[in-house]
Amino acid sequence: MKLLEYEAKEIFANYGIPIPEGVVINEPEEMMMHLPRLGSDVVLKAQVDVGGRGKAGGILVVKNADAPATARELFGRTIKGVPVEKILVEEKLAIEHEYYLSITVDRSSKQVMILFADTGGVDIEETARNDPEAVRRAIVSPLLANIPTFQLRSLLGGAAKEIAPVISRLYRAFMERDALLAEINPLVTTPDGVYAADAKLIIDDNALARQGISVNRDLTEREKEAEKHGFSYVELQGTIGVIGNGAGLTMATLDLIEQYEGRAANFLDVGGGAGRERVAHAVRLVGGMPGVSVIVVNLLGGITRCDEVAQGILDAGVAQQVIVRLAGTNETEGRRILEQHGYRMLETMEEAVRAAVEASS
Repeated sequence: MKLLEYEAKEIFANYGIPIPEGVVINEPEEMMMHLPRLGSDVVLKAQVDVGGRGKAGGILVVKNADAPATARELFGRTIKGVPVEKILVEEKLAIEHEYYLSITVDRSSKQVMILFADTGGVDIEETARNDPEAVRRAIVSPLLANIPTFQLRSLLGGAAKEIAPVISRLYRAFMERDALLAEINPLVTTPDGVYAADAKLIIDDNALARQGISVNRDLTEREKEAEKHGFSYVELQGTIGVIGNGAGLTMATLDLIEQYEGRAANFLDVGGGAGRERVAHAVRLVGGMPGVSVIVVNLLGGITRCDEVAQGILDAGVAQQVIVRLAGTNETEGRRILEQHGYRMLETMEEAVRAAVEASS
């Protein structure tokens, strides 16, 4: 789950990472008592979960006296389609230099990867693309409580030595908060020291309960419904609904759709042993997705009974065409039930996917 900037900064501050003076407001009047301590210029930062909000008009530098009126106008905006409901009002830092710092998971080595660059800000992606050597990397074993000193020195290069403790503290926050990404962009130096001018923190969804987070705000209503039923579910952008049992089989179905030049609308794994009611919920969930024109159901019956699957498909009663491939336990009965009601049954996964792609075009 992605935290908003002010939430990430509060966590970073608890780990000793300096952040600018600021206040989070829900309406312009809330900032009035705080403005005197924020200096002659302030930064208004829309707290919306979108990338590139600065370029989209979500970050504004204004005179202290103009802040309430500007905040009122910012509250009336949407940033990339997301309404502004909270604003972080911060002091304007006297920035001397901007750096980039992030910590994430290197999936190839299954270890922690730290990235550091001598230039930060909104153009870091372009910097990394045009000059890969500008971004220094260090791979750290997650078994280590601290970053080895020699790796800190390598990351810093000629950067200000005051940054080293910030890297170490961010690493600790990353590990203890079960993060997938911890990022400060830009990390800035000022006459008063080093500050996290921005902050991003993404918590592993599987660790939300351990982190005391009861609601995953990143989930859509349909994803929340899938979570309630225990489905592994991901929304995509295509028109072909996909239901399988087992992550490998479901992923293979998506791969075949891509191979046959179709576009999957989702990934939904009902899991092993799915019964009639569970299958019906899955089919209704996918059938309720806007733009889904056809659904392919690809299930192997081991502990899952094909006749139960067939009854669940009938119970769902969706408007879309449902193309089915069943194999395994009670396969003959499952096929008989569906064929009696006019459902299209195919022998192989390849045939089912090809038929679904053709039906969606």
